[in-house]
Amino acid sequence: MEILPDTRTDTELPASEGEGVSKRLRRSWRKLALAALAILFLPYALILIYAIEPVRPISTLMLADLVTFRGYDRQWVEFDEIAPVLVQSVMMSEDGQFCRHRGVDWGEMRGVVNDALDGEATRGASTIPMQTAKNLFLWNGRSFVRKAMELPLALAADFVWSKRRLMEIYLNIAEWGPGIYGIEAAAQHHFNVPASKLSRRQAALLAVSLPNPIDRNASKPGRGLKRLASLIERRASRSGEYIKCLYE
Repeated sequence: MEILPDTRTDTELPASEGEGVSKRLRRSWRKLALAALAILFLPYALILIYAIEPVRPISTLMLADLVTFRGYDRQWVEFDEIAPVLVQSVMMSEDGQFCRHRGVDWGEMRGVVNDALDGEATRGASTIPMQTAKNLFLWNGRSFVRKAMELPLALAADFVWSKRRLMEIYLNIAEWGPGIYGIEAAAQHHFNVPASKLSRRQAALLAVSLPNPIDRNASKPGRGLKRLASLIERRASRSGEYIKCLYE
């Protein structure tokens, strides 16, 4: 009887062993896909949880400060304990149509898209719900990926939360300086007063520092910041019709 030599190479696996490796790979990819979906949908579950009044959300920036051992100062304050002049100033500075849109100002958004298509410099079109979604769940920086994730989150937050709850969360997670989060900590840090006692001028200075709180110091404003604050102060004094959804 003739015995033939085994010509199989070391890299060849028996069929049963190859099928086992393939199954393990499929299981690994399935787990990764499920984990990615869980991360993607987690913010929407949190939006439902954050609708509960006693819950006090923290932002991704706060979490980053904790993870890097920098720490932060944030003192939660209820909406009714925030000076109305601050609410008026922030709305007139950040999102004058807050009470009228449903999370995204599509008119402003179309203008930004048209400017980009025409090769012109684009202006900001972020609403307070969009900024709240970004601060709570996403990251800073200009990115189409982040913006694509931000829009549906803003729509969901505006749909689930009342306008008062949305503004309350925004004003309690907004950054007003390195490690300074929320209007109570900001009022104490910059002006040594509680959020309920802010003057119209102080409120305007805090509002115009929001787009860049690291470089714009509300308690040490430059000439340009003072001019912006004066403009917002005038707009806030005439904002009665724009803030009805918060104080009716």
